Amino acid sequence: MPLTPFQQRLLAVLAQVPVDDRYLAGGAALHFAPQSTRYSDDLDFFHDTEARVATAFARDRALLAEAGYAVAVELTLPGFVRAIVSQRGGSTRVDWAHDSSWRFMPLVRDPLGGWLLHPVDLALNKLLALAGRDEARDFVDTLYVHQHTLALAGLAWAAAGKDPGLTPLSLLELLNRRGRPRPEAVARLQMAAAFDLPGARAAWQEALADAERFCRERPPQELGCLYYHGDTQRFVVPAAGASLADQGIVPHFGAPGGVLPRVAEAGPDGG
Repeated sequence: MPLTPFQQRLLAVLAQVPVDDRYLAGGAALHFAPQSTRYSDDLDFFHDTEARVATAFARDRALLAEAGYAVAVELTLPGFVRAIVSQRGGSTRVDWAHDSSWRFMPLVRDPLGGWLLHPVDLALNKLLALAGRDEARDFVDTLYVHQHTLALAGLAWAAAGKDPGLTPLSLLELLNRRGRPRPEAVARLQMAAAFDLPGARAAWQEALADAERFCRERPPQELGCLYYHGDTQRFVVPAAGASLADQGIVPHFGAPGGVLPRVAEAGPDGG
């Protein structure tokens, strides 16, 4: 898994306390999988309220100090703390921050990382990050989740549920301006393997075209949902020309705290 040995040791210390007011998200959580493409240079912990940021940081700081780590605070704001955590020559940046509790799925528990944002919510957050900023790491990560978590078409459609200020097509318009990172920007990333930038650009353009076709075909009453396939227990992109029911698929909408899919609620039209 593309976590540095230092990050793995630090997470192991924090995961000893099975608290549910702190969960790992961002690039580090996204790249837990063995086939992931890059290392993250920081750890991002999120909390559902601003008050929990302060209490969780105080507890984590004491826990790390007891384990022999130095915690140097760089920035403190309401609902946000940034620090450099170091020990015996190793270090990493750690952020404690507030984020909305609205998500598609409940948090998941990992033996190393503790509570993590579900992969599909991580993917949606990364997609929205790329829409808002043109960073090479966000392009690399978004292409990764397109290939390994859920195709861009399904993510773009669901993103309207996460951010009601966007429509799938307006999001795709923003994303169409991305996907052009300069080679030197990619070279600065800590990649787990060689990155084929020309191939990535071609795959990105194909993903955008497929996503636009899909989003123009879906009915408006499904706007902002994911699609869950009960047999495979995975989120998928429905095929055109067949009902959701015929495909064994049900729409899945988000809620505060996330919600597990309920396949039994499918009606004759898949809704």
